[in-house]
Amino acid sequence: MTLTQAELVSDILPRLRARARRLSRTHDEAEELTQETALRVWQAMRRDGSIKAPDRYAMITLHNLARSRWRSRHETEELADDMAQTAPAAPARIACAELRAAIARLPSDQADLMGLVLAGESSPRVLAARHGVPVGTIMSRLARARAKLRADMGLEGQASVVELL
Repeated sequence: MTLTQAELVSDILPRLRARARRLSRTHDEAEELTQETALRVWQAMRRDGSIKAPDRYAMITLHNLARSRWRSRHETEELADDMAQTAPAAPARIACAELRAAIARLPSDQADLMGLVLAGESSPRVLAARHGVPVGTIMSRLARARAKLRADMGLEGQASVVELL
C-alpha cells in the first residue's frame, strides 16, 4: 500500500512540530517553521516524487530552515563613539616628540648614537665603524644614553619606551 503525498506529509507533521519546538524560542515560531518545512517537503515531492525517505528529508529541511533563521536573526548593536577600535594617534605622537626632545638633551656623542638607532641602525659594529671607536665604547655610550633617557622620561629600571604610550 502506498501513501499519498498528503498522507506522507500529515504523518510527518507531529515529529516536525516536536523538533521545531526544540529549535525555536516560541510556540508561534515553531509552528511557522513546521508549516514552512511541510510546504517545502510537499513541493519537493510534487517536483520529484522519488524522495526515498521523506521523513529524513523533512528533518533535514527543518534544520536547514532553523539555521537560516538563526543566522539572519543575529542582533546588531548601534555603534557609539566610545566603541572605536583604533587608539588615537595623539598620545603616541606626543610621546615620540618628548623622546626626540630628550635625545636632543643628551651629550653630543650619545645623542648622535641614539639618533642613528632611532633611524634604524641597531648594529653596534656598524655604529663603531662609523664613529671610529671600539664596540665596547659604543655599548657603554648606548647604555648611559638609555639610562639617562629613562630618567628624563620618568621610566623605571629597565622599562621599555613602549610604556610611554
